[in-house]
Order: sequence, then C-alpha cells, then structure tokens
Amino acid sequence: MTEKINRTLDWTTALIAFSVGAYHLLNVSGIIVRSTLEVRIFHLMMMLVLMFLTKPTLKRFENNIVDRLASLMLVGAAAASGFYMLGRWKDIAMSGGLTEPLDAWVGLGIIVLVLEGARRGVGLVLALICTTFFIYPFISPYLPGVLEGRGYGVLRLSEFLTTTSQGVYGIPIGVSASYIILFTIYGSFLSTFGAGDFFFKLSERLTRGTRAAAAKTAVIFSTLLGMISGSAAGNVAVTGTLTIPMMKREGYAPHQAGAIEAVVSTGGQIMPPVMGAAAFIMAEIIGTEYRNIMVAGIIPALLFFSTIFMVVHLQALNKGIEPKTRPAGPDEPMWKLLLRGGQFIIPFVLLVGLMVYGYSPFKASYISILVLLGCHIVWTIAYERRLDKEIFQKTARAITKGSMAVIPIAIACAAAGIIAGTIGISGLGAKISALIIDISGGVPFFALLLTMVTAIILGMGLPTTAAYLILATVVAPSLVELGVPLLTAHMFVFFYGCVSTITPPVALASYVAAGIADADINRVGWTAFFYGITSYILPFMFFFGPALLMKGEWQDICLAVISGFIGVFCIATCVVGYMRNRMVLWQRILMFVAGLGLMHQGWLTNVIGLAILVGLWMLTKPKEQVAA
Repeated sequence: MTEKINRTLDWTTALIAFSVGAYHLLNVSGIIVRSTLEVRIFHLMMMLVLMFLTKPTLKRFENNIVDRLASLMLVGAAAASGFYMLGRWKDIAMSGGLTEPLDAWVGLGIIVLVLEGARRGVGLVLALICTTFFIYPFISPYLPGVLEGRGYGVLRLSEFLTTTSQGVYGIPIGVSASYIILFTIYGSFLSTFGAGDFFFKLSERLTRGTRAAAAKTAVIFSTLLGMISGSAAGNVAVTGTLTIPMMKREGYAPHQAGAIEAVVSTGGQIMPPVMGAAAFIMAEIIGTEYRNIMVAGIIPALLFFSTIFMVVHLQALNKGIEPKTRPAGPDEPMWKLLLRGGQFIIPFVLLVGLMVYGYSPFKASYISILVLLGCHIVWTIAYERRLDKEIFQKTARAITKGSMAVIPIAIACAAAGIIAGTIGISGLGAKISALIIDISGGVPFFALLLTMVTAIILGMGLPTTAAYLILATVVAPSLVELGVPLLTAHMFVFFYGCVSTITPPVALASYVAAGIADADINRVGWTAFFYGITSYILPFMFFFGPALLMKGEWQDICLAVISGFIGVFCIATCVVGYMRNRMVLWQRILMFVAGLGLMHQGWLTNVIGLAILVGLWMLTKPKEQVAA
C-alpha cells in the first residue's frame, strides 16, 4: 500500500514539475503571456507545492504516513493561498493597493509556508535568519540604541510582504521565475543529452600527459559544470563522484582531493559567462545588464582558477607525481572529439553571444535550448544514421529535472524577500549601515573587513544564492553609503557569499566532498579554505584596484592582469609551501606578502612584491640540485 502511494506521489510530482517548466518555457516564448506579478505568484505557489511533495518534515520521518498526510495538508494550503493571491492581485493593483482583512491573514499563511519550505529545503539556518528579521518590527520599540524602531503589527507586516512587490513577490522570486528556472532547465538539457560526458572527455584530453592530470581534469570539468549548476554543494555531488577517486588514485591524499573538488565547484559560480543564480539576481538588484556582470567577473574568475591550477601543479611537484604514460591503443583526434561535441559547443557559444549582444539571459537560454535540440537531431542523423526516438522522453525528463532543481533556490529567494521587505518597512537597513559605519569609524578598509566577517558568518550553512540575497540586502548598502561603487559593493559581498560554502566551521561544499573522499570533514574544510585563499583576498583588491573589474584605461587593466597572475602564483607557492623546492615558514610568509603586493594595483607594491619573488627564486635551489 505504502509503495503504491509513493509511486503515485512520484508520478504526480513529476507531472507537476514538467507542467511548471513547460509553463515558464511557453511564457518566455510568448505563446503564453502573463503579467510579471502573476508569474511570480504562480511560480512560488508551485515551488511550495513541489517542496512539500518531495521533502519530509524531518529525514527520519521519510515515507511515514502521518508525515505524508501533514505534507499533503501543506500542499493544499500552498495551492489555496496561491490561487487566492492569483485571484486578488489585479483587484489590489487596480485599487491602488487597497486590501481586505483576509488578504493579511492569507499573507501570514504564505509567510509561514515559505519559512517551513526554507527549513525543509534549504536548512534551519535560513529559516531562523528569516524569522529573526520577521519578528524585528514587533520588538523594535523595546530595543536599545540604534536598533529602536516604531514597530508594526503582524497583520500589517504580512500584508506588506505579500500584497506588494517588495516582499515575498519581490525581485528575488522574480529572478527565480524568469532567469534561474530557464538556466536550470538549460543545464538539465545539457546533462540529459550527454554534455557531461563530452565535457569530461574534453577536460581529460586537455590535461593528458601533464602532471596532476586528474586534478587538472577536475578543475576544468567542475568549472564547466559549476557555471551552469549554480550550487557548489550540488556540483560537488555530481562531479566529485568522478574526479575525487581519480585524484586519489593519482596520489593525492583524500582530504586534498576533496578540498580541490570543493574549491573548483565553488569557483564555478564566479566564472563567466554563466555565473550561477546569484549573478542574475545581482543584475536585477543593481539595475544593470547581465553582460556588465559578466565583464566585471572575468579577471577575478581567471585569477581564482589560476590559483587552484597552480596549487594542484605545485602539489604534484611537491609529492613527486609524474605524468602518466599515454594509454595504449588508437586515440580519437582532438578535432573529431570537438566535432562530436559540436552539438553542445554551438548552443553554448550562441548563448554567450546572445547575452553579449544584449539579449536577456532568459531569452538567450530559451533560444539556446531550441538550437541544442536541433543540433542533437542533426548530429544523431550524421553520426549514428538514425533518428533519436527518445528525444521527446529526454526533453520531458530535462524539463522535469530542471524544474525540480530550482525548488530550493526559489524558496530561498522567497525567504530572502521576507528579509528585504522587513528591512524596507522597518528601516533596519539604514540602521545596520549606520552601525557598520560607526564601528569602522568611516574608514573604508575597516568597513570592508567588518563586512567580510559579517558576510561569511551570515553565509555559513547557506547555499550561495540565499547567502548573496541576505548580504545584498543587509550589508551591501553600508558599503555604498561609504562611497563604494554599487557594482563593486555587490561583487564584494557576492564573492564572500560564494566562498562561505568552503569556509569552516560550516562549509557545505567541503562537507559533501569529505563524504565522497571518505576524509575527515574538518581537515577537508580547512584545506579547501587555504586552497581557495585567493577568493578571500580578491574582493579587497578590486576595491582598491577597479581595473580588476575591467574599469579604467586599457593599460591599467593589462597591468592588473599581469601583476595579478604573478601575485596568485606567489599565493599558490605559499599555500603549498613549494616553489623550486620545499619552502620554510619564513619563505612562505614572504611569498604571501609578495602575492598581496602584486595583486594590489600600485607601482610601489608591485615592485616590492616582484623584488621579493625574484629574491626568493634566486635563493631557492631546484629540487633536482638538492637531491644530487
């Protein structure tokens, strides 16, 4: 009986997920035309329904009949409240915002559902953070100092958060309903039609015959998939099962293999052209085209991945890992591999080109999906001399998987809307900004340092999207108030929202990697922290040197790139403790100082950093000479 119920629920869930994905595809195509707010309400309603259908109250209650019944009641509540709002939003809008008492009560129910959905799908941390912000207006009259406020009643607050576009149905859920779901479906299409296998083969071929080939394959492969997945922990779970065992067989210790995978999976979210869900939200919040976010992220992303590439190479030299011999037997030429992978390369290049040309990301992803389907048909006929009879099943499966993947992101966006709306109505944002400015004494460096600590703490235990949404709402305005450019301020907190997934003691990506590598969680976490140390430094550097964000004259940008790459080499040698030979502590400290000097955009610091590097290079004897 239980098995039959579970099977029925699974089919129902899959059908709903497919319907949601198809609805959004038809909406972006223009076949279905709905207003922005209507799409947002429908999107959140269906995401809540899917959340309660797929996630139990607690893990230990999974498949429990009582838990199933309770979840079905929540499904009914989510559907009922969603349809109520779909029927009311136009009347509220046409009346200039006039509401009825029932609107506030239904709104309160939606808030409770979002908080429960966030607890189930994202984690208790996000639910508690949202609840803390939600109750602030009730207790603000009784708080001391700068945190004191006028206070609001629960119904007034719930009405504001659910009947305006500044709360639950604000920008974050709007981005989820337009950009994010289209890109998750696009990523699912790539995965379903075999892009993962192609990317892995391509990565393996590009690194074959080099030292640490498995680790370098992991860097390239995880980066390619991490760009599209938007979830560091999710990417580790997908790619780590392939890459981590490869690195262990090559000679890396389990904690090192896990750390490398955690870092590169995290870095996929900062690599243009597709930088994950948070980057799309950033473009909407600051009111700029997404291509400007892409351009600003190019140099920091290249510096980040250069660091981890150098780390794995130096680690291989340190451990004495030699290049593996070429496998016996005929090898497919590179041009044939690229030609076979053309069905994935063409849509991806088109996606980037359309976004650079000025197309909206969701329109570009929709066109790219259609081109991917067309390319698959042509390639199947050309190479396999047949028609793919399963193309419709694969398409349905891709749409369903893509819709399912966006569930926790959508719930996190709605939860962040609660925080943003509460800050907006209570004026808490200005108070937090004033507090940061007051503590820092108005000195930008100390304000940045305080913001970094706040960002990492608030981001711990949260996926990147949720972390960035909270940080963009709570701490980014304080930097803007100090005179930091809007894009720079948001890129600053965006980076720390990303690296919070590898920052101990709560590091989600490292936890997943540790499980796959069968290594100690804490050891993997701290190793990943040191391997990814560049990402903690870069935000400060592009604040003091805007050329790292592609701002300024071309000669300044070129100098930033050159000195930056030399600087991250110094950082990598410090992390590994190896340059031409093993380094002692004082040499590693000096190399770290040299790296900071070279990454900082200034002639004096660059000269000092370069002098330290040259001096240590000349003082260090090669490993071969020492052995002789």
